Amino acid sequence: MNEPEQFAKEHTDVTRRYFLELGAAGAVALSASRLWAQGPDENSQRLLEEALSKLEYLTRDEDYINFGRGTPPPHELPPEKRRAVGLARETWQLEVVPDPQSDAKVENPLSKASGTALNWDSLMKLAEKHVVRFLSVTSCTNGARPCGMGLWEGVPLREVVWLARPTGNVRRVFYYGYHNDDPQQRFQSSLPIGRVLEDPPGEHPVILAYKLNDQWLTAKRGGPVRMLVPSSYGNASVKWLQRVILSNNYQASDTYASWNNDTDSMMKTCARFIHTPKTMKAGEPAPITGVAQVGVSGLSKVQYWVCPRGAPLPKDDPYFTKADWKDAAILPPPQQHWGGGVPDGKLPPVPSQVDPATGKPLQWPMRYAIVHWATLLTIDRPGEYDLRCRTIDANGIAQPMPRPFPKSGNNAIQAVKIVVTTATP
Repeated sequence: MNEPEQFAKEHTDVTRRYFLELGAAGAVALSASRLWAQGPDENSQRLLEEALSKLEYLTRDEDYINFGRGTPPPHELPPEKRRAVGLARETWQLEVVPDPQSDAKVENPLSKASGTALNWDSLMKLAEKHVVRFLSVTSCTNGARPCGMGLWEGVPLREVVWLARPTGNVRRVFYYGYHNDDPQQRFQSSLPIGRVLEDPPGEHPVILAYKLNDQWLTAKRGGPVRMLVPSSYGNASVKWLQRVILSNNYQASDTYASWNNDTDSMMKTCARFIHTPKTMKAGEPAPITGVAQVGVSGLSKVQYWVCPRGAPLPKDDPYFTKADWKDAAILPPPQQHWGGGVPDGKLPPVPSQVDPATGKPLQWPMRYAIVHWATLLTIDRPGEYDLRCRTIDANGIAQPMPRPFPKSGNNAIQAVKIVVTTATP
């Protein structure tokens, strides 16, 4: 049995076990749903495999939702061009220099001009002592759903910053990657120096990432080295990293800031659907599955609510706090196979999140990660309905609160249409 077949079998067992624990109704729903259809029918088996691939916990490199700038984007450059401009491991260099427009004090700038820029061999030498690995979701500030869930490996940015020996007047760190030497194509982000040098309790460090799912970072994912800021949205995790600037400028001059985005927004907790039936029969149960992004405030519940389509909604309750929400089930972590192309489906050591003795997460759900959720839905009357989902964070606050504003992370409540037909006599 190959890896996809093994993962599909395990995930089927986990998901089916949840529905079968619901009793006879769950068994009926599974046998009636094309999502879990069994038998020799090739089309049904294909639908099953497609649905299960969407539920794989770690995202394969080729399945990430991709964002990137440049004409062409750097990952589309031919290999010889990427090598020439420092986008190959053997030619990559990183500069860490003071901001010429501020009075930052840096004793040992790492620059190409002086021959002191950090290269790949030096980064790997740092990794021998300082390597970190953690599970983290990547999500676009304004995106409808997470871009992907990965196991990231790298070296804390602070280890490289200290090589440059800053001594004073440094309040912010700006950084950008390669964009065809055209300033108009540059994507720049920044962080306060405190976030780089020190990790709040329970937080992962900002890293220079060079591996995803235990494989070298591909050009499409921002390789050979990209920034990875685990508590923030993807705009902070700049790809094709080549320059870090230490500055006394305390104001964010990020590319994203100029687009009216909140550049310092931490990741929000929110739920999204993965599988919902377009049609279902009245009185007959149907399985519903989804994914929840776990932000800075953690996650305690995922809920769903069914409302007749077109029914008047209260004007004084824009976030539906008084609606008849029902709890869905948060599914457990993978038992053995985490997916994502990780060799043998098993995680390498992740000391801060996973017990090395058991291979199980120390806490579930994990912040800045995802969980899958499921429920069994029955609607008794034919008609058109809106099905919505939301999260309740670990502080007891329902999505989209406490930060419902756009441009600081998309956590709007999702709604999908379901048509319920008359049950078969």
